[in-house]
Amino acid sequence: MRIALIGYGKIGKEIEKIALDRGHSIDLIIDKDNENELTVKNLKVIDVAIEFTVPESAVINIKKCFESNVPVVCGTTGWTKDLNSVIDFCTTNNKTFFYASNYSLGVNIFFKVNSFLAQIMNNYPSYETHIEETHHTQKLDAPSGTAITLADGLIKSVERKTKWVKENGTSKNDLVIKSFREGAVPGNHKVIYESTFDTIHIEHDAKGRQGFALGAVLAAEFIAGKTGYFTMNDLLNI
Repeated sequence: MRIALIGYGKIGKEIEKIALDRGHSIDLIIDKDNENELTVKNLKVIDVAIEFTVPESAVINIKKCFESNVPVVCGTTGWTKDLNSVIDFCTTNNKTFFYASNYSLGVNIFFKVNSFLAQIMNNYPSYETHIEETHHTQKLDAPSGTAITLADGLIKSVERKTKWVKENGTSKNDLVIKSFREGAVPGNHKVIYESTFDTIHIEHDAKGRQGFALGAVLAAEFIAGKTGYFTMNDLLNI
């Protein structure tokens, strides 16, 4: 496949390495210093775009790719207030869009474990629950998209939690997400249930960025020849 990398930070460079190792080519690289080169003309030769930028740019970049009829794999977080409108545009106009808050295969298995545990813990109101996430100091959004996905999965099953909040809750129905920014941590997420007598927690700890990059390339391969909206559940068939 001929790939456009939109965003060429640390994760973009990891995606480049893995894509080349898997026999693909990188035919266009867009970063903050050449954003004006994301044009219909330059996208004509592209089979798929992989977009990892910043929340302020994500929707613009996605729509430019749609305008060029280029499928998009997006891993930018912090812009999901606009996600439903992008999905609607994609499906209405027969475009191709793949979105995940986290492309790690392990994290997406972790999402399923979180949902299963939440179904059980709904029956035990003596356990208070919260989520903790830790990332490197350069991560701009907080809480992380992964933490929000975990929170949404928990809230679907734990009836005593109705919404997530950052850092401090004002109601027993609030699910608190605590965010920490430390050093060069690639990503650590914990879901914690605590009672007077004991603590139950599940945790995913990323060892590096390679897992995220591989998932993004696998997503790009998965949507080849397809139209519509896809997630990691489709890729992993879970």
